[in-house]
Amino acid sequence: MSDWDSLKRELDLWRTEGKVATFWWRDDDLTAPTHGLDRLLHLKEHFDLPLALAVIPANVDAELVNHLEHCAILQHGFAHENFAGKGQKKSEFPENRPAGEVKAALAEGKEVLTQIFTDQFVPILVPPWNRISENHLGVLSDLGFVGISRYKARKAALLHPMLAEVNTHVDPINWRGDRSVLPESDFLEMVTGHLAARRQGMADPIEPTGLLTHHLVHDEEIWAALYKLLSALTEHPAVRFVTIEGALALIDDLPDEAFHKEAAQELE
Repeated sequence: MSDWDSLKRELDLWRTEGKVATFWWRDDDLTAPTHGLDRLLHLKEHFDLPLALAVIPANVDAELVNHLEHCAILQHGFAHENFAGKGQKKSEFPENRPAGEVKAALAEGKEVLTQIFTDQFVPILVPPWNRISENHLGVLSDLGFVGISRYKARKAALLHPMLAEVNTHVDPINWRGDRSVLPESDFLEMVTGHLAARRQGMADPIEPTGLLTHHLVHDEEIWAALYKLLSALTEHPAVRFVTIEGALALIDDLPDEAFHKEAAQELE
């Protein structure tokens, strides 16, 4: 059985069991209009899918607002700058960074994106390198963030009563190798593995399987793999791509005032 057959078999099981295999799509590191962004948006329109864009506030070009109709805007840290100590994994918000400095940076970034994107901005933090120290999480709700998005299956839907987590799980880039596309079997296992874990109750069944892309560094092989994957997913009747607001709406314990509850209607 091929890896694509395994994915189809898993999706068939979702349909047989009367379940919806929810997905969502996040793209990181956006700052300005580029050819890569044009290709990303063309792909979005081709498949008619919702797309959430993680924007770096410190470097954002306000001209972007004229290019991103129907996209959700998330906050990608502040400057995507590494503050981790020598020998530590990269992080803009490591444990040793002063809390007041972190709060000021996040607040400034949120204000920048709110002013530029108004209704498109969803107050969800995407920490650069998908890392933020636990001691800095408490400030997010204080600043009006409703969620955080990192990488790999979440441990809980809510980190705090008003702070949700909606992660990504599938990244087709071989970051530790040639930075082109991973072997097909590897990234398909990411998809099939997370779906199977959700279906079997070994991962949160209501967390949509998240696709993570980085349009600025895609080569032709990555674009081709992404097109092939989206084709396979959108052709299957069990699959439903949701907006980031829809992903939040699936969390029953998140208070209504934290987000637009009508987003839940997209699953009906």
